[in-house]
Amino acid sequence: MQKEDYYKELMSTKISHSGIVESIREGCVQVRILQTSACAACKVAGHCHASESKEKIVDVLNVGDTSRLKVGDSVVVSASRDVANRALLLGFGLPFLILVSVLFIMLQLVSDEGLAALAALSALLPYYGLLYLLRDKIQQKMAFSIE
Repeated sequence: MQKEDYYKELMSTKISHSGIVESIREGCVQVRILQTSACAACKVAGHCHASESKEKIVDVLNVGDTSRLKVGDSVVVSASRDVANRALLLGFGLPFLILVSVLFIMLQLVSDEGLAALAALSALLPYYGLLYLLRDKIQQKMAFSIE
């Protein structure tokens, strides 16, 4: 019973993908993972166009001992739920809030809906510019690990 509780807790705190090692550099391992949508595992997914899967290359930084790995090895890449939630917030949540906020403010200030929409979209440019400038700092906080 204890072992089941441990696995339930582990599953709820980590997001894991199995993958293949593509390349190994000093302190960085690139892993190719197959990212699938939730319905890709469905029995009728082959007949449905809603399911999709994509190959992605993930950089796993600060890997201590790379001597145990070689290109072609099968590994499990994981990230904490905190990392996933932070990525969702930065990638979707905050831009949505900025877009909607600026849209409503501009609709109150000007009566032209087209101008308000253009201003709302333009407000995302500084946000994404800031994300680009802070990419190294963000990358350190949102890291994957190899299990």
